[in-house]
Amino acid sequence: MPFARISLLRGKPPAYLRAVSDAVHRALVDAFGIPPADRFQAIHQHDAGELVFDRDYLGGPRSADFLLVCITGGKPRSAAVKADFYRRLADLLAESPGVRPQDVMAIVQTTGMDDWSFGGGIAAPAAVQALQGDMP
Repeated sequence: MPFARISLLRGKPPAYLRAVSDAVHRALVDAFGIPPADRFQAIHQHDAGELVFDRDYLGGPRSADFLLVCITGGKPRSAAVKADFYRRLADLLAESPGVRPQDVMAIVQTTGMDDWSFGGGIAAPAAVQALQGDMP
């Protein structure tokens, strides 16, 4: 269950934000093999001066359309799978809403299952055990 945090400068219309959300999710489904219904995202819009980025560092030049996509996942992925995700993400964002690949930065982080609670104040491993009928 990856969680995506998407950061961009404020001012894009709702249709643009939806296209970004859809592209991020589709890239996760395609590259990571997550279920299509497994969608958890937060879109953060920042005022000028609140999203600071180097316009030329490793892959620029970047424009005001810069997107930072941070994925936190509980399952480690190989370097090849992550590379596929980065490519797929840039391709999908270029298709819609038209973000240049140079404006897409992505970070994938992995955490352990015990770092998650999906609700009810229950740690993820205990919730999984309960679903599998392993708990009294």
